[in-house]
Amino acid sequence: MKIGNKTVLAIFLMTLAGAAAVTGCKKAEKNTEIVLTTPFEDDEVFRIDESACHLYEVNVYMSTAQNQFESLFGDEIWQKDLGGITLGDQLKDTILARLAQIKVMNLLAEDHGITLDEGEEETVNKAAATYNAMLNDSIRQKLDINEERIAGMYHEYALANKVYNELTRDVNPEISDDEARTITAKHILIKIPSSNSTSNNATAKEKARLKAADLLKQLKEGADFDSLAQKYSEDDQITYSFMKGDMPQAFEEAAFNLDTDEISDLVETRYGYHIIKCISTFNREETDLNKEKIVREQKNEVFNDIYTDFVQTLYSNLNSELWDSLSFSPGEEENVSGFFDVYNDMVR
Repeated sequence: MKIGNKTVLAIFLMTLAGAAAVTGCKKAEKNTEIVLTTPFEDDEVFRIDESACHLYEVNVYMSTAQNQFESLFGDEIWQKDLGGITLGDQLKDTILARLAQIKVMNLLAEDHGITLDEGEEETVNKAAATYNAMLNDSIRQKLDINEERIAGMYHEYALANKVYNELTRDVNPEISDDEARTITAKHILIKIPSSNSTSNNATAKEKARLKAADLLKQLKEGADFDSLAQKYSEDDQITYSFMKGDMPQAFEEAAFNLDTDEISDLVETRYGYHIIKCISTFNREETDLNKEKIVREQKNEVFNDIYTDFVQTLYSNLNSELWDSLSFSPGEEENVSGFFDVYNDMVR
């Protein structure tokens, strides 16, 4: 993917909630071009406001990713075509977005006066020493890194995580069991065939309804639900576990009002006619997990609003010539995996 200095910087500054784009060489709110007063340094890959990303940072991210992918898929994976773009190019774009995200979140931390405390700095330095000790001199030279540079990368990584936590600290809604509960149900689906003719469509719909009604009658007379579902259901999947908001409204309302082992009347959705059997009305473990998911989603929404507004005040520029020169070299990387694992293991 070719990206020019004077076009939109083709990276998505991904928050944990979603994505926001930062414009290259432009202030978003004025949409006017920004001319850099100083040129790129030789090893400068991109700049967002006054925050620069250097080649050694990209080296670490690319080397870490390369080792992870090659250990799973072999070194021929990089030329795999993913619909007009190779895996290598797609992963480069992902790395660019990740690094840009971290730079923006550090600028956001500065804007809000958020810094690492003494204990957090100690963890950063300990992680840097540990990771540096994992590398031999040839790797350090190839990646152009040392313990000080590694510590700087961990510092920014830690601060990016902290700014998210600090700005969403007060988002802690009370989620009821009913709002978060997961139920499990089986269903029989009789689809409504599509047709270009209104009259034919009405006839087909009535035939589907009559077929579903006959199956419901058999169930009320004692027929085995699983046997009929296996034989007649026109959905490849019979059993679903879901929470509110996951399924079509009519299906969901009917399912959540059933007791265990109770069977619904006919339920019509855009897919056709359903007969639903409730298998479980409550799962404690799934409900607790859903509560955590709902809280995360609300935190993400709050943070994404702050982040997106902040991004609109920034300008950015990409060193296209340097960026385009970078690529994954199959099988040439030595073992430099575990960059993120080293830090994450220390803060768990």
